[in-house]
Amino acid sequence: MDLLKSKLTHYQIPKYEQLFAFEKHHEYCVVIFVINEGDRLHKQLQRMKSLDLNVDVIISDGGSTDGSVDVNELKNLSVNALLVKKDQGKLGSQMRIAFSWALERRYKGVVVIDGNNKDSVENINDFVEKLEQGYDHIQGSRFIPGGQAINTPYSRLLGLKLLHIPMMRMASGFKYTDTTNGFRGYSRKLLLANDIAIFRDVFTSYELHYYLAINAAKRGFKCLEIPVTRTYPKGKVPTKISPIRGNVAVIKTLFKVCFGCFGVKK
Repeated sequence: MDLLKSKLTHYQIPKYEQLFAFEKHHEYCVVIFVINEGDRLHKQLQRMKSLDLNVDVIISDGGSTDGSVDVNELKNLSVNALLVKKDQGKLGSQMRIAFSWALERRYKGVVVIDGNNKDSVENINDFVEKLEQGYDHIQGSRFIPGGQAINTPYSRLLGLKLLHIPMMRMASGFKYTDTTNGFRGYSRKLLLANDIAIFRDVFTSYELHYYLAINAAKRGFKCLEIPVTRTYPKGKVPTKISPIRGNVAVIKTLFKVCFGCFGVKK
């Protein structure tokens, strides 16, 4: 951790445990964020294992209790490392843990994806290609040519099109088309930027995804959208966001980020 502390003006990382980590094989990694994803995670990892991916596969777990992050199972599915949060917070805390770990390991960039088997893992190498070309923030989009939104709940589409996208465009100045999609790529340069300062305890939930998208564009980093597919199962949608309280929290977070509540204090 001394390497990052010497480079960063802010460095607050939640407590976590590295349950295993193998030798680094690639210049980039893909981080999968999970908590109690059950068989969905294993199916996703099986799909990824069948592909020729140019990344090391890292799991950043929020404290699963369903057996889905069994160490032997993950090793058999070609996972390179398992990091388990032992502190407060949700997604933002898992992100800070994974990013700090990846930067210490000197990865050139990080692709991030959910572990619920909804995303087109076949596109992971596309993110790596764009990172190699010098892009800093790569947003996966279902709504540009080549992308697909399959079985997306209408309530999600309405909230995205009527509120989330317009606000993120207003705040960032970038014409994003899919601002809730967690399939993204981040360069090492962006993650280390002291004027953005992602390693702060204020980032515990969804705000870090939004904050990075807005500030990467505002501060002149190279941003891009690439087509991806996200497939929701038919019937009841598995989600970690409760219908009322969870969605209200997401909206409040969106407003706070868009109106600059997480800016770096000088």
